[in-house]
Amino acid sequence: MITQHTKINLLGLNRKAMQDFLTQLGEKSYRADQVLKWIHFNGVTDFQLMTNLSKSLREKLAENAYIQAPEIAYENTASDGTHKWLLRLSDSNCIETVFIPEKNRGTLCVSSQVGCTLNCDFCSTGKQGFSRNLTSAEIIAQVWIAARELSEQQGIHDHAVTNVVMMGMGEPLLNFDNVVPAMDIMLDDLGYGLSKRRVTLSTAGVIPAMYQLREISDVALAVSLHAPNDELRNVLVALNKKYPLKELMQACRDFFRDEKRRYVTMEYVMLAGVNDQPEHAHQLIKLLENVRAKVNLIPFNPFPNTTYQRSDPIAIDRFHKILMAADINTIVRKTRGDAIDAACGQLVGQVKDRTRRSDRYKKRIADSKH
Repeated sequence: MITQHTKINLLGLNRKAMQDFLTQLGEKSYRADQVLKWIHFNGVTDFQLMTNLSKSLREKLAENAYIQAPEIAYENTASDGTHKWLLRLSDSNCIETVFIPEKNRGTLCVSSQVGCTLNCDFCSTGKQGFSRNLTSAEIIAQVWIAARELSEQQGIHDHAVTNVVMMGMGEPLLNFDNVVPAMDIMLDDLGYGLSKRRVTLSTAGVIPAMYQLREISDVALAVSLHAPNDELRNVLVALNKKYPLKELMQACRDFFRDEKRRYVTMEYVMLAGVNDQPEHAHQLIKLLENVRAKVNLIPFNPFPNTTYQRSDPIAIDRFHKILMAADINTIVRKTRGDAIDAACGQLVGQVKDRTRRSDRYKKRIADSKH
């Protein structure tokens, strides 16, 4: 029997982990299917309301487990329908989650860390520093909360969320062991039943973990590229110094090697005068040779004290046309949620920074004003 002090939050258990847990309680593994459905489809957190479970099992669950999501500390909706939640965790850190409604889908942008271990130069999240990894329960809880909040039927998951992108706060592949079980629940028919093409993990290029992910998960892959050469990417995405573009492109070639109809999405934030010139577009074309990729051009979302500016529409359109002329499938992402600081790269939460990066950034800004 599991002891009291090791009570576990069932919210973060995928099907295999739930089966193992119930087996430890002396129950049949098929009970996992029932519990998962109660939690994720019906939104039930009180074991006594799980009426198709025996009374003895409900008592065992109450003794050994709990179901708990973070508290909604704040929420806001922009005029374009973009909805942002600030979620307070049990240690008082806060993370942000964003829902973007579109005509034929609803995309939820999910965080994987409190802050971010990386420090990409153009990203507001990175300037907040880093506190810790999220647990699998805290990751899937963002989907759980959004499904409940957006549902037309109180508490029922009715598929308002059709897509999930692991593009919120943090680098997902540096929290591999918690991110993968959470994505398992997103894909599971007893969880959220999302297609493998509708759950996307975005990475700055943690190459060993990319290969590991390829072996155990079918989710879609996006790469935060943002530069077409190593010299520039070393400045914009410091991780490039450890995993340079030649190695990253090979990992991208390998990721869907056995699935000829799937593509890696390259995310490319458009920074005025930095990476948006025609020569950068031609370098990007060369970089993506023999890589099955599509490109998302993302207009930069400014944040306080940043030195970067958004590329003007003419530069973005020119860049777009150069890539399209080279037969690279390219779209310009619409800016959504910037009025409520919910746009790409703007999620900041409330981070108890263990790295002191936030303090150093604030000091640098203060010094530059004197």
